[in-house]
Amino acid sequence: MTVAAKVSTTRARPPLPAGRIVVEGVACALGAGLLWGLVFVVPLMLPDYPPAMLSFGRYLAFGVIALMLACTDWPRLQILQRQDWQMACELALVGNILYYLFLSAAIQLADAPLPTMLIGTLPIVIAIAANFSAEALPWRRLLPSLLVIAAGIALVNSHEMALLDDRRSAQDYFLGTVFALAAVFAWTWYPLRNSRWLQQRPALASGTWAIAQGLATLPLALLGMAAAGLYFRANGGFDFPLGADAGRYVGLMLVLGFCASWLGTLLWNRASRLLPAALVGQLIVFETLAAFAYAFILRGALPGSTALIGIALLVGGVILGVRAFRGN
Repeated sequence: MTVAAKVSTTRARPPLPAGRIVVEGVACALGAGLLWGLVFVVPLMLPDYPPAMLSFGRYLAFGVIALMLACTDWPRLQILQRQDWQMACELALVGNILYYLFLSAAIQLADAPLPTMLIGTLPIVIAIAANFSAEALPWRRLLPSLLVIAAGIALVNSHEMALLDDRRSAQDYFLGTVFALAAVFAWTWYPLRNSRWLQQRPALASGTWAIAQGLATLPLALLGMAAAGLYFRANGGFDFPLGADAGRYVGLMLVLGFCASWLGTLLWNRASRLLPAALVGQLIVFETLAAFAYAFILRGALPGSTALIGIALLVGGVILGVRAFRGN
């Protein structure tokens, strides 16, 4: 997921009011999930590009886009303090560069199903972690939706895991698992850290903070790209900087930079302003659903009955979660 908060920027609050706020928050989370799902299929569309080129390329594009957007938001960016920029750099390194580096490596080593299964646990992991920190909802009301989502994740991923083949070695699957778990850790730490910071800055606009993180990402991506260039020129293995399919690479990096990293972040931050942390954590299932949908489209296949039941459970879990936070 992305590139500002992936979880709530709100404090613990009473049950949600009915109507527009909930609808708008869920719709924004859905839009963000649809955009973030793209990050799972791009590594499969560029199989000959090393993970470093995918991560640094995506965030170089995001940084350039943020630089252009900064011209329209310059007065509010000037208000940010030194601590804000330090935090933006910290979040950019972990939540942007390292997360997608780990995820891209996992997908290319172990194919999409295994990393997607592990990343798919994020709705559970983040919701639980957020509920511990925010005390947002009694566990007896939170657990039913989490259990339904967990069952849906298990069913969907049992279908995906059946697609694993012997084209990859056991070592590749092991390393892919390690990288995927590192990505899960990064995306669990990042949104909670980001959420706490934004709670201390209630006047900080979501769009301004997203641009700030994009600007913080730009020098990190430039340094990473320069280091990758030195490595590939010394060791070979890749036609630096744009590879064998330059047009496809640049186009996909721009799509990720604009859609997943900026627009997805903007939508998610809006959802995070409207909904409690533990609920927003559950809504990351939209990213999982989008990733599977795009994978099926890429394969030119339809999901089987097991996957369809799992998808229905995921949607049902989201509905239960929304009802739990709206209940008395």
